[in-house]
This record gives sequence, structure tokens and C-alpha cells, in this order.
Amino acid sequence: MAAETAAETAAETVAETTAETAKIAVSRLYNDENGESHFIDETLEVTALNFAPPAPSLFVSDGIPAKQAVYLYIPAGWFGDFHPAPRRQIMTLVSGKMECGVSDGTWRTFVPGNTQLVEDTVGKGHATKALEDCVMIVSQLAD
Repeated sequence: MAAETAAETAAETVAETTAETAKIAVSRLYNDENGESHFIDETLEVTALNFAPPAPSLFVSDGIPAKQAVYLYIPAGWFGDFHPAPRRQIMTLVSGKMECGVSDGTWRTFVPGNTQLVEDTVGKGHATKALEDCVMIVSQLAD
């Protein structure tokens, strides 16, 4: 099966905007009750907030408590066969290109700027392959 590009699978980055709120497209990797992993595209509501005064207001989501943030360097050709995530985490590709597959058979290609909420901490997990040298920032979420 050909890999989908993460940007192709999600709706527009900003799905809907008013003066006070906006909805942005987010992608999530999760496991179902049978341990199978899947991708799902959802929207997240963000609210106008004076986030960094004196700059103008920005649209901000609710906070997600985090344990730590780490950078990963993944060399081209690296392959991690199916494995669950060590914890809930938000992974953002800074540079490079990679593919990720889930146990339902779907593969997606990720390019710089793509972010994935990874929640498949049990079950079959996901597989990852670096198509190029990659740098990622991983925000590991609190328990």
C-alpha cells in the first residue's frame, strides 16, 4: 500500500475561524480495545488569548501537562519494527522525511512540520522508517 502524506490525510490546517476561536487539524495515533493501532484525523479548538504580551493575541489550545521534551536524531535507513510508544507523546518532525505504519495496514509519510499525538502505548504499536536523516522534537506527556 502506498503511504499517504500526513498533510493529504488531514483537513485544512485551520478548519474554521472566528474572532474568538479557531479549529485546527490534528492527527492522532491510537490503539483500540483489541490492541490494533490506527491513525485518526481530528480537530482541536483553540481560543484567542493574550499569550505573549505586548504582541497581539494568538489562538491557544488548552495546556497538556508534559514530563519532558527531547530531541531525536534518526539516521536515514533506520527502521523500528512494530512497537508501542513508551508513553503518550507529541512528536514533531523538524527535518527529514519518514514513514510510519500502524497495525491496520495504513502507512503515512511525514515531512517537516508534521505533528502526531502518539497514544498507542499498548498493543501492536507502530513501525517507523527514516527515509532521510531526521530530527524530531518529542514532548513526552505526564502520566
